Amino acid sequence: MRYTVLWSPDAESDLAAIWLDADNRTAVTAAGNQIDAFLHQDAHLQGESRHGRLRILFIPPLAIDFEVINDDRIARVLTVWRPQ
Repeated sequence: MRYTVLWSPDAESDLAAIWLDADNRTAVTAAGNQIDAFLHQDAHLQGESRHGRLRILFIPPLAIDFEVINDDRIARVLTVWRPQ
């Protein structure tokens, strides 16, 4: 199943801040692109399930919390961070 991937404004802002602060911006860009690709294709199977529609996914050097809305085929990235 294909999903539309949406990033919350907070997640977009956090990703930009991570990219600006990164020693390896290429890795951050690649991880962001991979997140989009993974969520676009079978978002409901990506990462690990959490509470309700919430899921978590690690694509080093990033991690995200996202929700999957199956009826609308939407994957919404809620938060993004650099795991320690």
